[in-house]
Amino acid sequence: MAEGIKYVVVGHHSRLGNAHWLSAILGAHLLIDDGDHGANWNHRRALEWAAEQSCRVVVLEDDALPVHGFADKVADWLARFPDDMLSFYLGTGRPPQYQKEIAGMLVNADRVCGDHIVMSKLIHGVCYSPPPDRLASMLGAWNKTLAADYAVGEAFGGRVIYPCYSLVDHADMPTVERHPDNEPRTERRRAWRLA
Repeated sequence: MAEGIKYVVVGHHSRLGNAHWLSAILGAHLLIDDGDHGANWNHRRALEWAAEQSCRVVVLEDDALPVHGFADKVADWLARFPDDMLSFYLGTGRPPQYQKEIAGMLVNADRVCGDHIVMSKLIHGVCYSPPPDRLASMLGAWNKTLAADYAVGEAFGGRVIYPCYSLVDHADMPTVERHPDNEPRTERRRAWRLA
């Protein structure tokens, strides 16, 4: 495990095997939602735990699939952007309203030999890391009515760095969350590109 970085996995009781596997390979703290409280509740617990740590924390959902060399790659990105929110997953399918914008941003990044894009919000909760000095204000601004990824992003309230090549893929299992919009998640939910 890279020096000065901790991991926390948020999991649902129906995916206990995945959650245990992921926490074991990363040496991560594990937070299981045994009572169907929902992802928003569990992500807030992860940020509360992160706020108690003396180092940077990376939050992963139980369906994240880390790439080879994940910890070293994460450490490199966090060293480059110590004051920013980083999302290590940029996915296809969901949310649909951002997909065309993402495609254009990736093409532009390729054109200028860039290795990341910047968005005004967090649109995925699969794997992200907020800067430690913002955790207290994020918890104070938490909206428990939003989907977890939007709750994290809105509470952060700033730009988010997305590597063009994601450091995790998404297992794209059937959703266990009842989403506020009640829309079924039928789109393919995988990374645009993988490191």
